[in-house]
Amino acid sequence: MKIISYTPKYRNQVIALILYLQNFDNKVNLSLEEQPDMANITDHYLKKQGGFWLAINDTDDVIGTIGLLPEDGHYGILKKFFVHQDYRGATAGVSHQLFTTLLAAAKERQLQHILLDTPAACHRAHHFYRKNGFTEISRADVPLSYDYPDRESLFFVKDL
Repeated sequence: MKIISYTPKYRNQVIALILYLQNFDNKVNLSLEEQPDMANITDHYLKKQGGFWLAINDTDDVIGTIGLLPEDGHYGILKKFFVHQDYRGATAGVSHQLFTTLLAAAKERQLQHILLDTPAACHRAHHFYRKNGFTEISRADVPLSYDYPDRESLFFVKDL
């Protein structure tokens, strides 16, 4: 397994993985149209001084994704953090490696906080975020205005 920066070669695999995990694994029921960032990851993430990384297995399949959107010079928004169910857990280490890559990029960009939204039903994700130093905040305490497709989201922040 390796972590690489996004390239358009993997576009269809990224979309398929994210939609599958959102809609079948997590039962969030989101369409591609509700997530315009996925239509052009290069423009949405990479050209805005952010990043989008992929975990690729030995057969060149996308098994995980994570994105970073810098906002206002201080915050980075963690987006599209997904790992295929066959590669989850500490043994595989995919989530850890993707998250470590994002943190290194955030620190390199001198961001001070990471903010994220995650569906209320994704308890395993909540556990991961809390274990990695995130604190849940109320919707009213979210310091930025940004698009998030799931209106039942919980919000978390981590100071760097």
